[in-house]
Amino acid sequence: MLKLIGSLLILASTTISGFYFAFRLKERCRQLRELLRILQVLETEIYYGSTPLATAFKQMGKQGEGAVARLFARCAHYLEQTDGWSTYACWKQALDDVQPQLALKEGELEWLNHLGKVIGGSDRQDQHKHIRLIMTHLTQAEKEAEEEQAKQEKMYKTLGVLAGLLIVILML
Repeated sequence: MLKLIGSLLILASTTISGFYFAFRLKERCRQLRELLRILQVLETEIYYGSTPLATAFKQMGKQGEGAVARLFARCAHYLEQTDGWSTYACWKQALDDVQPQLALKEGELEWLNHLGKVIGGSDRQDQHKHIRLIMTHLTQAEKEAEEEQAKQEKMYKTLGVLAGLLIVILML
């Protein structure tokens, strides 16, 4: 009886692990799409609307969902609540707060960090160019993430179940 319970626990844990890794692939694609959508709206707010940065970030936080929206909402909070902090310091702190919830890879996080360095630090045309550049890189990253998801999502799920079965068989 104890072996059966142990076997079921091992099988359940490896299966859950496989499904978790598959979920992270799916979540990365969703977050990149959300980030691109928010950057398009932000670009419009800055370039055409001349909206103050804290207000624009607050709107982006309300329009989006998940960790990406929280990033913009946290940055807006820091911009409004901290006195004397630069835009980059607020962005960096918000990114540090939200980073554990982001399913993005290191290169994508570097581009987000770069966004914080350039946003609010120059004129509208320059910010427009930088946002466009970042969107180009993130679009490429989204395509790569979708390809990776298509290739590996099913494999992670199957591998989780099969690894559990292998461990159970070896234990018996």
